[in-house]
Amino acid sequence: MPRRYLRSLGTVGWEGQKRLLRSRVTVVGLGGLGGYVSEALARMGVGELVLVDGDVFVDHNLNRQILSSNDVLGRPKAEVAKERIAHINPAVNVIPRSVYASAENLPSILKGCQVVVDALDNLPARLALQDAAQSLGIPMVHGAIAGFVGQVLTIFPGEPGLRGIYGDKPPEKGVEVEQGTPAATPMMVAAWQVQETLKILLHKGEPLRGRMLLMDAELGTAEFIEL
Repeated sequence: MPRRYLRSLGTVGWEGQKRLLRSRVTVVGLGGLGGYVSEALARMGVGELVLVDGDVFVDHNLNRQILSSNDVLGRPKAEVAKERIAHINPAVNVIPRSVYASAENLPSILKGCQVVVDALDNLPARLALQDAAQSLGIPMVHGAIAGFVGQVLTIFPGEPGLRGIYGDKPPEKGVEVEQGTPAATPMMVAAWQVQETLKILLHKGEPLRGRMLLMDAELGTAEFIEL
């Protein structure tokens, strides 16, 4: 076992680390949430990451997106993510997909993964992602942010998930787009998404099924909302 994983073994164990090395996770959206999620999963040793985003980096990403820097402005987020992870953990096989997620392309993108992470910024795309994941029997770890507030929910096949919260006709833009987000909020929510992903892959702990974690960093509160 490479020494890079020694500080994780006390928590995940040898068998757990080997399980991570054999795992495939798809992260959809590589902005504020997805950048932190993909980097943390790479550091943990998830063997294969499919990283999906059709966007490029622009200057207003610099306040909160860990993958962004002045020297990558104008470049595709998925390609930048692949390069960054190669420097962090070259053993991880990164499959960049510089496309926007849609109902048409998601089934082929998600095929073969054990977990999909929702790091998107609008509800229609999130619902399309949930539908594709459910059709393939894949659990989805949802995260959303706006201002100082964030939420996390893990949705397994057969569960209503986001459709049970928002219905079938959500607004085109989420509050994360309209309200904006300071730097610390995506770190907070992404950390929970990574933990949820690890719990699923390692078969450890209790994922956030049927209950959504709602955090407000401004008020210093966290609560579970039963769904």
